Formats: sequence, C-alpha cells, structure tokens
Amino acid sequence: MLRLLATLFFVAPLAACNQWPTDENAADNAAPAAAEQSTDEATINKLYAVLDDGVLDYQAGLDAAFTGRFDEAQALIDEAINTLSTAGNRCAETRGCESQRFMSAFSNLLTLRSSVVTGAMEDFVEFQSPENDESEVLAAIPSSHRSVNLLKGEDLREIIELNGPVNAALHDWLTWMRPNLMDAFENYQYMRHLMWPEYERAGLPEALLFGILAKESGGRVHSVSRAGAAGPLQFMPHTGRRFGLGRENGFDQRFDPALAARANVAYLNERFAALNDNLELALAAYNGGENRVQRLAGRDGDANFWDDEIRARLPRETQDYVPYVLAAAWLFLHPEDYGVEFPSLDVTPTTVAVTNPATLGELAICLGQESSRNGWFRTLRNLNPRLEPFERIDTGTPLDMPAQLAPIYQERCADGESLSLAAALHEARDDRRPASRLYTVRSGDTLSTIVSRHGCISVRSVARDNGIRPPNYIIRPGQRLTLTACSG
Repeated sequence: MLRLLATLFFVAPLAACNQWPTDENAADNAAPAAAEQSTDEATINKLYAVLDDGVLDYQAGLDAAFTGRFDEAQALIDEAINTLSTAGNRCAETRGCESQRFMSAFSNLLTLRSSVVTGAMEDFVEFQSPENDESEVLAAIPSSHRSVNLLKGEDLREIIELNGPVNAALHDWLTWMRPNLMDAFENYQYMRHLMWPEYERAGLPEALLFGILAKESGGRVHSVSRAGAAGPLQFMPHTGRRFGLGRENGFDQRFDPALAARANVAYLNERFAALNDNLELALAAYNGGENRVQRLAGRDGDANFWDDEIRARLPRETQDYVPYVLAAAWLFLHPEDYGVEFPSLDVTPTTVAVTNPATLGELAICLGQESSRNGWFRTLRNLNPRLEPFERIDTGTPLDMPAQLAPIYQERCADGESLSLAAALHEARDDRRPASRLYTVRSGDTLSTIVSRHGCISVRSVARDNGIRPPNYIIRPGQRLTLTACSG
C-alpha cells in the first residue's frame, strides 16, 4: 500500500513534461533528430490513442486502489506512468504531434492526485464496486409513474427556466455550435427507435434525452472522453457497470444506444429520488459527480442549482453543462421560435444480410451520399456498435441500416465496381501505416523490456498489435512479435 501511494504521487513525468515544446516555435528549435522524425499521421494518431489508454489506466488504477485491489492498482498505475512518459517524449520528437495534449493530461492527473490528498476522490472515481461485471441492464428500472412524478407531472416546457445561463447556452447552440446541434439531431433520429422507447416507458420527456445526447456525444455512439467516459450518453466505467453496462464477449455495453438509454433512465430516477425531483441538480450530478452535488444540496428540499451557494461551487464544466442540456432540450421543443429547421428524415430501420464481405468503411463509400449530406459512415457505426469499422464483415452477418439504404446496398454494395473501388481504397490505408518489423522473443525477455529496448510507444500498443492479453502480458521464447512504429 505504501508503495502504491508513492506511485500515486510520482511526479517525474510531470517534470519531464515541462521540458517539452509548448508551441510551434519551440518545436522548430528542438534537436535536429526531432525535426527529422516522421510526420506520418498514423503515427501521431497512435500516440494520441496511447495517451488515452494511459489516462484510462491511471484512473482505473485509482479505482482499483480504493476498492482494495492493490496489486492490480500498482500494475495499472505503473503502466500508465511509463506509457505517458514514453509517448509524451515521442510526441515531442514528432513533428505535427501536439505536446500540449500530453501536458493537459498530466495536469488532469495532478488534479486527481491532489484530490486523493484532500479526500475528494469520490468526485472523480466511483467507489461502489459491483459484485461482478456481468450486465444487469435487463433488471427492473424504476416505475414509470414515479419518473413522471419526479418531473412533477409537468411538461418540460414549464420546468425549464429561461434564465441568463440558459439563454447564453441558446446563443451558443444557435451560433458556433449550430452544426453540432444539427449533427446531433440527425444522429439521434436514426437511433431514435433504439433510445426513445426507454424514456417513453419511464415517462421521461424525449427532449431531455436529446439535450443530454447533444451535449454529451453529439450522437456519436463510439465517443470516448479524455476522462474515460464513453458511449452516446458518456458513462464512466464504474458508473456504467453500476447501472448494468458491463462487458459482453469483450464488447463495452456503454456503446450500445438502447442499453445506454436504459441505464441513463435508471441513473436519473435514482438522482431524482435523492434530490427532491430537481431536474437541474440531477443533471449536475450526472456530469459533476453525485457525491459532490449531494453534499452541496444536503438535506434541503428547496436546494436550487442556480443559487450561487451551489452552482458557483461546482466545476466550471458542470456550471455550463446543465444550461447547455436544458437549452438543447428547449430547441428540440421550440425549433421554429429560433429559426432552427431540423431536417425531415426517413429513419425507418431495417436489417439486411451481408452478401459480400466488406467493412463499414467500404460500405459507406459504395453507398455514396444519397439523402445524407455527411454520408452514411456515422449512421452505420451508430446502428452497428459491435462491429469494428475497418474489419471486414462476414457474409450473412445481419447489418442494421435505414430502410432507404437497402435497395442501394443491393445495387451498389452487394457486388460490382463500386464495391471494388471501395475495397481498393480500403487496402490503400495499409500504405500509410508505420513501418513494422518482426522480433523473435528470447529467453529472459519480457514485453516491457522489449518495448523499452526497441523504443516502442507502449506495452499496451505492442500487446494489442499481437493479441497479448493484459495484465500479465505473457510471452514465450520463440514467439514472433510485430513491432510497429518503434524507433530502435
């Protein structure tokens, strides 16, 4: 435990971070070797992905520590620190890579570390650990009549207060955030048959669902925040598991629109019951942490989110989050009053059987842009969250899509020139991948020493490329590993 606490407060990577370039001029003045590094976009994206993995490992380590799993916590935190330090240095040496992203991540980890000292950790990590990771999402959710009463039986139009913060949020949705609003509406409409029934059964307003979705992910099902929240409604891992979003055959159920909507209903019902049916406080808890909001609201049945004693003591993100959600919900109800023209879409769903192996990316190319200004890639991903976007789907696999695409699929994607062109473009992606080489594992090697010796980005990235399972990362002499984007 003492060693774990020492690791939690480890600051060497933070000190190293201060040596990285903080702007383009500093990067240009770096050592010549850095200036000559590859500008390959795939390498940079890989570094950013490693950054996300490192932050998630650190946060998972903290959570493991507070649920008594100290060995697991130590391994996760050690791996996170090594990953972030190595990837950060690689980023500083790679032209086009934004070191500021790594500096920001380290700053966030400092906040987490500080929170351990101040005893406020519960605001960042869910302490309640479910008895198992199996999904409980099919368990009974709170009854419909209670949810209706939690909104006092009123129309949402009568609950939302158009005060200064909400009007300011309306301004942003109607100006620089208008494209986000429109994209969120379209994404939601194609998923509506999956998400709205959960709200309808619970007696919750559809506009509230849209407001949360618009602010959380914009309707991008596979959205993942730097804090580790994931899915269309952005559940943190342990909050998700608490409300039934576990893993099913390796699939993270936070990415399932229907299951995420059901968990969201259950969470809001719980918060409504604890916060005297107060919509704004329930939303604040959803974003800023239920423990923090509950402490601020106390046992006061008249606690009001808009009071300075509460709102001003919440994180800035939460102060803004609540009015943004309410404003998006208001625009969903009153688009014509603000010159908003939500498109009329044919969102009837259907399922087709794949007749020729293809990736979702290839299908998006051959389907074209008919009836969709942005094409169909996002919609196909949202409706088929369990499918990897750039792995070919086997013949006969059921594929969900808008019904209007079924005849286009048969005409252009089942076979023929359009599919061949899409396949050729897909294969071209291999040409921009970082160079890789094979390494044969020798006696005494560990994955960590191999990664260090060859300058690879992280243990996790090499493990993922070679199908090696965490947390032990077991390898054996004679095993051949593919080392990708390694410098040594």
